[in-house]
Amino acid sequence: MDPSKFRFDIEAYKRKSEIEERYILNRFRERRKQIEEGYTPRREEESVGRKRKMGERKETTTDPKWPSIKPKNNLHITRLRDFDLFTVQNFFSPYESKAFIETAEGIGFTHQGSLGPAKGEAYRDNDRISVNDPVLADSIWDSGLNKLFSDIRIRGKAAVGLNPNIRLYRYKVGQRFGRHIDESNDLGDGKRTRYTLLVYLSGGTW
Repeated sequence: MDPSKFRFDIEAYKRKSEIEERYILNRFRERRKQIEEGYTPRREEESVGRKRKMGERKETTTDPKWPSIKPKNNLHITRLRDFDLFTVQNFFSPYESKAFIETAEGIGFTHQGSLGPAKGEAYRDNDRISVNDPVLADSIWDSGLNKLFSDIRIRGKAAVGLNPNIRLYRYKVGQRFGRHIDESNDLGDGKRTRYTLLVYLSGGTW
């Protein structure tokens, strides 16, 4: 493939980046204002009926057999300076990661799209599986994350578990999910989602 045959429009790229910058900044300001006012955000599920340009959201109704997750006794957590962002290396073993990928491929992914930043939504072009599985959420949490985060407090609050609404994403070459802010969901019993846990099952080359 001759790279010279494919022109890169730097001005178009800058315009797209500026739109995404404004989108994420506006969403952050809106989210911060909601938190300060004690506002309960709309759940994502309430907007499922909105028309999508590139695909529509779908939650699997099957009961897949997920791989077993072994207890993790030697996990190490790193907190990035000045950020509420933590990293945990080698959380899933190579075998567990491969098993989850094979299970997900067996279920089948659904393409997801969006209306784009110009319409108030983050750019989105990826494939997704959505499941509501409290047992899987507890298995992931109890495999070692519960102990790892037991002594961590953020603004006086501690993590007590994971949202049972679990998503698996697949990205093909050229696909991406633009910068965005995940909504906070009320899980009942005084529990609310505050942060997002990302588990990377495979790596890519740059």
